[in-house]
Amino acid sequence: MKPVTRRWTHAAAAVAVGTLAVTTVAPAAADEPDQTIEGRLADSAPYRFVVPGDWNGTVFVELDFASGGPSGAQQALIDDGAAYGGTTRDVTGWDLAGAVDNQLEALDAFAAAVGEPSRTIAMGSSMGGMIAATTGELHPDRIDGVVAACGGLSGTVSQWNQKLDTVFTLAQLIDPSLPVVDIPEDIEAARSLWQDALAEAQQTPEGRARIALASAIGQLPAWSQSVADPDPRDPHEYQAGWYGSLSGDPLPYIGQAMSSRYASTQQFGGLPSWNVGIDYKRQLRMVSADARRVVKALYRDAGLSLEKDLATVNGADRIEADPEAVERFAASYEFTGEISVPTLTLNNVGDQISTVAQQSAYEQRVRRAGNAPLLRQVYVGSAGHCAFSDAEVVTAANVLLDRLDTGRWGGSTVPHHLNAAAERLDMGEARFINYRLERFNR
Repeated sequence: MKPVTRRWTHAAAAVAVGTLAVTTVAPAAADEPDQTIEGRLADSAPYRFVVPGDWNGTVFVELDFASGGPSGAQQALIDDGAAYGGTTRDVTGWDLAGAVDNQLEALDAFAAAVGEPSRTIAMGSSMGGMIAATTGELHPDRIDGVVAACGGLSGTVSQWNQKLDTVFTLAQLIDPSLPVVDIPEDIEAARSLWQDALAEAQQTPEGRARIALASAIGQLPAWSQSVADPDPRDPHEYQAGWYGSLSGDPLPYIGQAMSSRYASTQQFGGLPSWNVGIDYKRQLRMVSADARRVVKALYRDAGLSLEKDLATVNGADRIEADPEAVERFAASYEFTGEISVPTLTLNNVGDQISTVAQQSAYEQRVRRAGNAPLLRQVYVGSAGHCAFSDAEVVTAANVLLDRLDTGRWGGSTVPHHLNAAAERLDMGEARFINYRLERFNR
């Protein structure tokens, strides 16, 4: 751990750090309000940090902080003495490498204004979770620990290949004219086309069976905002949960599959996903036994041949990627598992955007690299993208801070310990659960 350095700048001034314009603040006493440091980075992205008067030397840096924070959870960490800040994704978008660089530039600005922190935590959710994990993996000289929440930690290429599998399967079985990768500029129109087609399919036994097949192949959560913790022994309840994740609930999977597919293809100058050589019969065999049983039961009830539908999908013309776009997408980042700082991942099992199965790919890479002792993964029984209470987020951050203080995890990530800690905060629900990951199949 780096020694605590508290070099407060004693007057507001403009300080040049590379091409950064840094706004500094006067020192604050412990009983004074939080102070704000803000400015713009070299690429024009804004950054902002909130520093308490009794700053304890810890700083959290997050991708999306300058877009809105502090949230209730972030303010609680500030109230406990940590500084909290970061940047925004508005300039970098899917350029994850650029977003990581911005995190480091923002930390340089923070240090120039306030002083070198004693420890720096990369934290974030959704794309911010990917950025936190990437920053920690690539820059352990700058980052002491990571809290990565609801991020697609299988990596950029793999998670979008899996999203392709879901949408491709649906299109072949429901309506091959629906957009799969050639998303029009009118993204809302594409989303509406898909949601209308899926709503119609959901009204028939045949359509429900085919939605279930695509959802199983894409490893979507059946635990959704529509159906909490569905019983796999009830295929119709389980399928209703899948449909909720796919199209029926707020922020549906199919909508994000349109908008982010369009954005990433534009960002990287070509299509970075493919399904050439993918055997969808094998993909189905690789998913959980519960998911396979639900699909088979629904196909049986609908009087459809599962073998015939899989043959239809396997026989369809495949989609090829632009190799240069794949290379650019992968560079922005595919995880290696070469972590060297304590890392905690936080995921809710019903996340329809950053599907929880991706965490198994991340865990496997970390384990194969020999770094399993540095990683802990915790799960919340909730549905929706990044659907955590403030209590759950603060508890995760405190677990990481305690790991840095003590050098060990101990029993801190056992669900009943997590729930007890979250309940003591009185900041919302405490829903940590034991969860057995499904192997990521792409």
